[in-house]
Formats: sequence, structure tokens, C-alpha cells
Amino acid sequence: MDSRFDVTGKVVCVTGGSRGLGKALVTAFAEAGAHVMAASWEPAALATLQEDSERSGLSIRTQVTDVTSRDQCRELIDATMSAYGRIDVMICNAGIDIIKPAESFEEAEWDQILDVNLRGYFYCAQFAAIPMLANSSGSIIMTSSIAGVHGISGLAPYAASKGGVDQLVRTMAIEWATRGVRVNAVAPGYLQNIMTGIPYNPDNPYQRQAVERTPMRRRGGLQELAGAYIFLASEAASYVTGSILYVDGGYHAG
Repeated sequence: MDSRFDVTGKVVCVTGGSRGLGKALVTAFAEAGAHVMAASWEPAALATLQEDSERSGLSIRTQVTDVTSRDQCRELIDATMSAYGRIDVMICNAGIDIIKPAESFEEAEWDQILDVNLRGYFYCAQFAAIPMLANSSGSIIMTSSIAGVHGISGLAPYAASKGGVDQLVRTMAIEWATRGVRVNAVAPGYLQNIMTGIPYNPDNPYQRQAVERTPMRRRGGLQELAGAYIFLASEAASYVTGSILYVDGGYHAG
């Protein structure tokens, strides 16, 4: 493998790391030789992840974290620094969604989605950046979405949160560009992954629409996303900052 893509020995922190895309990223980075701190609000799922990693000989530690809490986001970075002495890559990935008409959302639903998907990203990036800036080196990667730039029915608060994520990426990238810290996002299309808050029914019109509107006519596999994150974490992306990398089966090109 080209050494520029090598993440061996890098310290990587992943929120939303106990299931779905986050779990796939935790495993992919650990298998690539990175030391990974996996964070999630689900203690039982993290315990299972820890047990599995120990059996597989992967370098994974876990931290229970509610990313809507600023204090817990700070504690996550502190725990990562305590365990490994540094943090090289922060992956802000925890996410939640509810699909329903815009006129039907309750205040609590709006607040929950924005708190997890946007405010939590800012807190984790903010606290991870402090030691990165002190070391003049680091990569922050946020999980965005095609919904950040495309109108998709039923996703009003989710779309607002992901549009906000894209602007966080651009703004932080500009602020820290001369100080060694890169900030980018991966924007997935429709994946074989159903987040908390989304009921799955393959016969649902929404699910059929997801495939019909994707040029490749299929959902992406979780393993098909990992390469984009590894690229942005690696030295191969040393001149890449402020970018939104779409991994969506061609949806964004349509």
C-alpha cells in the first residue's frame, strides 16, 4: 500500500461508534493499524464492541458519551488524551433522524436532532482541535449527508443539521488552515444502515425512492464508506481541507 494512505499508529476518536457506520469506521481504522477510541451513548453496545475487539486483537477503547453534553464531549477528548497521549483524527459521526412531514415535527424532536447532529459535532471538534492545534497537526472529519445540499422530503431538521455541518467544516477549515489542522466531511448517500429514529420497511415508498434516485440503483455498503474517511485521515489528503466528499452512488451528480 502507498505509505501516504497509511494510518498505522494514528489515534482516532469516533463518535457514534457502537453501531452502523460508526462501528464500521471503528473496525476499519483499527484493522488498518490505528488506535481507536469509540464513543457512544449506549454502554451495552460499547461493552460488546470492546469484547469483540479484544478477541480480534484490535486496539480499541471505549467511552460512554452523550454528544449533546458539552462536558461529556470534553471528557471524551480528555479520555483519549489520557489513554494515548494525543489525538490525530476526530471523526464526528453520531447521528439521529426522524422521517415525517415538516409540519408534524414537535419541538423536542427538532431539538434532539439538532443537538446530536450539529451541536455535538461542534463540541467534539472544538475540544479535539485544542490539542491538535497545540501540536500543529490533526484531521477532523464530520459525517455529513446528501441531505445537506439536496431537498429530500421528510428530513427537515436532519437536512438543517447537515447543512450546518457543511458550514462548520468550511469555517473551521479556513480558521485552522495555517495551523496544521484539516477539517473535511464525508457525505454519504443512501446506505445499508438505518439510524436510530428511522423505521425500515423495504416496501415503504421512501425506501423505494432512495434506490430509484441513486444512479447506481442500490444502497451503499458500510464498508464502501471507510476508504473515504481513511483517505481524509491520512497524509494522502495533506492538501485537502474544507471539502465535502460525496460517497453516494452518483446521487449528487444527478
